Amino acid sequence: MSPAFTIRLASQRDALQIAEMSRTLIEVGLGWSWTPKRILRAIQDPQVNVAVACSTPGIVGFLIASYQAQYVHIPLFAVNAALRRKGIGSALVRWMEATALSAGIGTVRLEARLANHEARAFYRALGYREIMLEPGMYKGVEAGVRFAKDLWAEAHAGACKRP
Repeated sequence: MSPAFTIRLASQRDALQIAEMSRTLIEVGLGWSWTPKRILRAIQDPQVNVAVACSTPGIVGFLIASYQAQYVHIPLFAVNAALRRKGIGSALVRWMEATALSAGIGTVRLEARLANHEARAFYRALGYREIMLEPGMYKGVEAGVRFAKDLWAEAHAGACKRP
């Protein structure tokens, strides 16, 4: 059974929990750079959306989206490991994509560790393309893969389909 959850913008009181999730789910082996203070700055930045998926135990996933002139960049995204494959991550990404399109932005960029096959498969399943391999992307010690998605092309293709 999938958990019931809601998506909302993060508040200041969410910064610590998001930072702790980043440390334990994403930044393992790299040191802790997304500290509560850095997360709080992201929450307060008018060019950034920090969205959280909430369920009975609290925050079960989050996504940070930084809005640039030509694209949205997702620097940080995670779902509680015990609740993956239940639609939470997909819902967060769809929420961000709809927000980007509403803001007039049609390109999303993100990255994942080269060795994180689960994340890479997840992004590919959502229509993201691997566009570049970058050795040493993570603290100079681990390779990464850059992804991109053209939201306008997807929206146009969906609008052209016949019922």
